[in-house]
Amino acid sequence: MAGWREVFGVAEFRVLWLAQTQSRAGDQLARVALALLVYERTASAGLTALIYALTLLPPLVTAPLLTGLADRYPRRTVMVAVDVARAAFAGLMAIPGMPLPLLAALVVAMTCLQPLFAAGRTATLPAVLTGDRFAVGMGIMTATDGVAQIAGFTVGGLVVVWAGGPHVALAANAVTFLLSAALLRWGLRPHRPGGDSARRPSGFALAGVRLVVGDRRLLGLVSLIWLFGFFLAPEALAAPYADQIGAGAAAVGLLMAADVVGSVVGAALVTRVRRAWRDRLTAPLAVATGLPLVATVAGPPMPVTVVLWALSGLLATYMVLAQVAFTEELADEVRGRAIGFASAGLQSAQGAGVLLAGGLAELLPPSVAVAACAAAGSLGAVLVWAALLRRRDHLGPAVHRAEERRSHARP
Repeated sequence: MAGWREVFGVAEFRVLWLAQTQSRAGDQLARVALALLVYERTASAGLTALIYALTLLPPLVTAPLLTGLADRYPRRTVMVAVDVARAAFAGLMAIPGMPLPLLAALVVAMTCLQPLFAAGRTATLPAVLTGDRFAVGMGIMTATDGVAQIAGFTVGGLVVVWAGGPHVALAANAVTFLLSAALLRWGLRPHRPGGDSARRPSGFALAGVRLVVGDRRLLGLVSLIWLFGFFLAPEALAAPYADQIGAGAAAVGLLMAADVVGSVVGAALVTRVRRAWRDRLTAPLAVATGLPLVATVAGPPMPVTVVLWALSGLLATYMVLAQVAFTEELADEVRGRAIGFASAGLQSAQGAGVLLAGGLAELLPPSVAVAACAAAGSLGAVLVWAALLRRRDHLGPAVHRAEERRSHARP
């Protein structure tokens, strides 16, 4: 079993990890800055929530069209181009007095590019990290994202204020994109996609979608990944939940960070799990993820809630296992499009999950809304698991079938 030291010993992985880490930190600052900027100018919680939703929902439409570029051009070129474009958009957003509709349009433009970058990066990882090192690398990337989220939840607002306000933070985000582009350009090989993808324009963009939807194994994995949107209810409802249990405003950050802390621990642990167990644990962990959240239906005291939400975050490590299995099942020439489709679906599922949780909380106590979303997610995971078991299919990539799929990937 590969270890962290072995994975970090790969120079190209260090470049990918460092580029993502500092860029993700900039993203967290930008999220806080946008929320502060919009609320400062409008005093509208609804518009602030809308801007947040715009960072999650649009890619479901655009990703199937854009992510094919990750299978047509060298993946380094794609990632660098996306970073440069996002730097330009973030720089424009940092201009004081930017009209709100234009600001929203820039947010949408940046969001639509995210799945393309994710497709290029994730499609590159198996070429950089072979064998068990790939799963370890995915775990490290996930843990790093979690740490960035925790930092954003706990100190993001203070950093924005210390930096001189939202506009300075948005400008700093633009700089992180440029640094990421520079790291990737001079620290990574081109990583051209395999096969003859670049010479097949007809139906090229949608081939990844057809592959995923037409294969029950891939569809099962991506369904488990998308169900994660139901488990975001704690983050969406942390503030009203804290008010319900009488914990006060100071507890909101701790509640929002609880499941993320659990996910960081889980992502670190999953890097030690052997391949055979990874295959067996994916679906059961997906089912179990919602159970601790269901247990908070009565609004237990703050310490109990924090423990249960953190446990849910730890169980949500199934996401790493599902993403690894999904990626390993794909032929290289279609990997970017399929991963981009899965990434966009996840992003949109997260946005839809936040909106669903908020809508339920308008009708029900926040604790009941959290439990309802979690129960729906666990039930969905049970149905996916059962459907695959009925066909005697397995979720883990025990036998690679990428070569079989090459013909299906071609339009």
